[in-house]
Amino acid sequence: MTDRLIIALAQLNPTVGAINANLAKARDALANCAGADLVLFPELFICGYPPEDLVLRPSFVEACRTAVEDLARDTVSGPAILMGLPWRDGSKLYNAVALLANGRIETLRYKHDLPNYGVFDEKRVFDAGPAPGPISFKGVRLGVPICEDIWTEESCETLAETGAEILLVPNGSPFEGNKDDVRLNLVVARVTETGLPLVYLNQVGGQDELVFDGASFVLNADRSLALQMPMFEEGLALTEWRRDAGGWRMQPGDIARLPEAEEETWKACVLGLRDYVLKNRFPGVVLGLSGGIDSAVVAAMAVDALGPERVHCVMMPYAYTSRDSLVDAEDCARRLGVRYDTVPIKEPVEGFLSALKPLFEGTSSGVTEENLQSRARGVILMAISNKFGAMVLTTGNKSEMSVGYATLYGDMNGGYNPIKDVYKTAVYKLAAWRNTQGFVIPERIITKAPPQSCAKTRRTRIRFRPMTCWTTSCRAS
Repeated sequence: MTDRLIIALAQLNPTVGAINANLAKARDALANCAGADLVLFPELFICGYPPEDLVLRPSFVEACRTAVEDLARDTVSGPAILMGLPWRDGSKLYNAVALLANGRIETLRYKHDLPNYGVFDEKRVFDAGPAPGPISFKGVRLGVPICEDIWTEESCETLAETGAEILLVPNGSPFEGNKDDVRLNLVVARVTETGLPLVYLNQVGGQDELVFDGASFVLNADRSLALQMPMFEEGLALTEWRRDAGGWRMQPGDIARLPEAEEETWKACVLGLRDYVLKNRFPGVVLGLSGGIDSAVVAAMAVDALGPERVHCVMMPYAYTSRDSLVDAEDCARRLGVRYDTVPIKEPVEGFLSALKPLFEGTSSGVTEENLQSRARGVILMAISNKFGAMVLTTGNKSEMSVGYATLYGDMNGGYNPIKDVYKTAVYKLAAWRNTQGFVIPERIITKAPPQSCAKTRRTRIRFRPMTCWTTSCRAS
């Protein structure tokens, strides 16, 4: 039995499906954990979270097990590890955490409460484990509830009643606005109910439409904040724990400042964009820069995510494009330091109109003809993407998308939209905030009124089921 523990918290950014890369990332972290007794990794770290249908492939689950068994051999001369992985036991497939120590997998614990709402679909791919019991490590009884297990009191109460002394919680918890407050209140409730200190370790990074913000923290049994790790950044924290007559307590650690409001949203958008591009191995991005607020904000986010050398902006003017829009777009591109090209669309639009003239004879000009502008721009951007490999970014905000004010095969062309979950009013606030960090969006883009919708200029309205989004989804633990 020991009265002192050093527990390392690895707030890292895994890639779904990249088992070997995640294994290498874990080993890099372990190399910086000198003196640690135990290293805690996020939920399902070895395969990345959420793995979705990948875990339905037996070969994938077996590859995860092989990687973790390989990692376990490192514990002969290094710290013990709590590693998340999918684990098959007979006909059951579990979301599991394995204790790696003394060169082997010593024991496992399974996620008991599987989320099945919002962005989660775990009941379809995993089996629920039994109510968890503590893990004995160096004479200390560690409770390891996994993510959703702490959103209700059952698992933590069971652990406390069976002798747990510290709760270590690996998480894959997606970002929502102000969710750090929600998590803190949740953990306060679990600490109050059990009388135990709790470590909340969350992964960080983007995975398709999800963003994981990290923001890991530790509460002692008296509900005092002992550690706060940063949001949207990888990090490794060595925490020192001591036991006295009152139980275990973490010694005071670093308290990072957490971003709020527009800064929080901006960093979430930038992280999601960066990881989508890098994890899918695109060389960069290309987007239409119109001189309006949405495309200017997306261009600035792209530069913050990837650097100006990987961002290509294209102005595609037509007969109705104003001189102000041309000037503002060029000014924005210059401030951002990106490549900027102009590709007029007069000829392709008029070519379409000429080809369709016999079919449209006797009809009134309206929305159909107007949409040809947007679709010509979409074709041009996709051609640039196909030729040079850069991914097309779309720039529609959530207000437009939610009411169908977007053109299929035009405005909606592209692989990723960093502001798809940001309302129009918030787009303006984000632009103003970004300019406080360095003036990159011309003031006239922010202050000028947006184009008015009318019978002549409105776009085709479409009906579709909006995607679940990470800024407004439900509890999403």
